[in-house]
Amino acid sequence: MTDHSIRGKVVLIAGGAKNLGGLIARDLAQQGAAAVAVHYNSPASKADADATVAAIQAAGAKAVALQGDLTTAAAMERLFADAVAAVGRPDIAINTVGKVLKKPIAEISEAEYDEMSAVNAKSAFFFLKEAGKHVNDNGKVVTLVTSLLGAFTPFYASYAGTKAPVEHFTRAAAKEFGERGISVTAIGPGPMDTSFFYPAEGADAVAYHKTAAALSPHSKTGLTDIEDVVPFIRHLVSDGWWITGQTILINGGYTTK
Repeated sequence: MTDHSIRGKVVLIAGGAKNLGGLIARDLAQQGAAAVAVHYNSPASKADADATVAAIQAAGAKAVALQGDLTTAAAMERLFADAVAAVGRPDIAINTVGKVLKKPIAEISEAEYDEMSAVNAKSAFFFLKEAGKHVNDNGKVVTLVTSLLGAFTPFYASYAGTKAPVEHFTRAAAKEFGERGISVTAIGPGPMDTSFFYPAEGADAVAYHKTAAALSPHSKTGLTDIEDVVPFIRHLVSDGWWITGQTILINGGYTTK
């Protein structure tokens, strides 16, 4: 019988230095992962990556921090090659990379669109490509998208619109990798109480989002707390392996599809 536990597994997390990615990295180490490769985008996140690596090591797992801008296929190839060299072939690959832009369509420049597409769609595609080449048989692959994929709202066209292709990338990869026992899923959290959320939102919007979910009154912030998302990730990369090809919105009733 195939072992779907986390114990002894090798993990690669793109965007694993802080916020949700950092908490996932720490949690999987605490669940018994043997090694975790933590990717971070820029030197500005190095201190966070180092702190996450230290926490992983304190939990008894091997850890390495790997820096890179993942908006090219070559950079994604390097990330996986460096991770394999440092900690071995991954059993679990998780991509939390993303960029948000809240702006009317009429005001979005071509450069802004190209950057959003590169960060949210292109990097996700090539992450899945490299995961398909490097993740061990019976492995698990998860990509973070957004609950806005289930919303009817203005101003997020370039964000939700460039995350939307990941739904089909996920379905296709699940079919293509399924023969090797690899499950592939996408997770769409609601607005999260992290540094990723607040810079894009004004005070009125923050106040709205903090009351918009059905379970907002029972959340410590009103938003989706990263601590409430991590258990679902943990399940999908272990006993929840039978779920594949799905986009799952985790948002306390913020929106649905």
